Amino acid sequence: MRTEIHPLLSPSLGTQRSITSFHFGAAGTGGWPRKVYIQASLHAGEIPGMLVAHKLRQQFAALEQQGLLQAEIVLVPVANPIGLAQQLHYQPQGRFDLESGENFNRLYSEPSARVLPQLADSLTQDAHANRDIIRQALRTAIAAEPVNTELQSLRQTLHLLAIDADLVLDLHCDFAGPVHIYAHSEHWPLVEALAAHLQCGASLLADAYGVMPFDEAIFLPWAKIRAALPQFPVPFDSVAVTVELRGEGDVSHALADQDSQAILHYLTGCGVIRGAAQPVPALPHPATPLDGSETLIAPHAGVIVSLAELGSVVQAGDAIAEVIDPVSGSSTILRAGTAGVFYVFARHPYVTRGGTVAKIAGASPLGKGNLLGA
Repeated sequence: MRTEIHPLLSPSLGTQRSITSFHFGAAGTGGWPRKVYIQASLHAGEIPGMLVAHKLRQQFAALEQQGLLQAEIVLVPVANPIGLAQQLHYQPQGRFDLESGENFNRLYSEPSARVLPQLADSLTQDAHANRDIIRQALRTAIAAEPVNTELQSLRQTLHLLAIDADLVLDLHCDFAGPVHIYAHSEHWPLVEALAAHLQCGASLLADAYGVMPFDEAIFLPWAKIRAALPQFPVPFDSVAVTVELRGEGDVSHALADQDSQAILHYLTGCGVIRGAAQPVPALPHPATPLDGSETLIAPHAGVIVSLAELGSVVQAGDAIAEVIDPVSGSSTILRAGTAGVFYVFARHPYVTRGGTVAKIAGASPLGKGNLLGA
């Protein structure tokens, strides 16, 4: 195992934060993936992935010592030291940067437009060679971006660590709910086994999210380059998956052992780890479009009471939750508008008007403009 320290831009005099990455194995010479990048807790209040990353670090180190790694693995167990330091009245504030108000997992750069002129002159009819040419061009473009804030420094550091990976796993969690993932539609054949090993309650697919979270910034350049330069064979590379490890309170050794083992089974099946591949279990629920995810919004403030089992399949019209106004004594039943898996419930039992109460992963697109929200 090799450890690297990546200092971030100092936000003020006398302060300095850094990103620590752990490196295992060496880049593979054949097959897929040759390099795997895993990070945890980019939203710094989402801790389950941090414990899973701790388990994976120990397991990867042991596998490396045994000579069983057949690809390079880069692990960042704490992806957001800025957010971890943001505490307000004893509560972590790890989703948004308090200085800029920006979401830590939005607004990553997408440099394809800047590299297209160069690629038009350098790409060949060899798809494998083009993969390396494109990756180097993307890396150079990201490294050249101006960095004037600590947040920009964080984004650039993480982006450079992951941009040349064949497989990226970004470990998050939701408010409350079963394990679920977000992935690109065309990557599903490569990702389905991961969802099955994790026993995902929902697998949400899209071609683009529109707000440039970390995973989109990894996979989207390939689609744009391929569309802009159809005369060259450009692979759809860099599979990037956001893995939501249940809810914010689901932090335990038992769950982290279960999830890290599922990831190891998946990586073994991909050839990253030498050994007998475990049978891929049945996927609990089929993949659905992210545009089919329905969000139930509170029409007024009040206490939330769940009326359906989280993780269950519900039908249109089923009662999902009740919002109770304890002052007026009135209440509202929120019902599913689509059939699907009830996969997210609010983090707190009190909600303000317009707040998210629940989400349902449906199979029919809903024509939403914003696929991810704030």
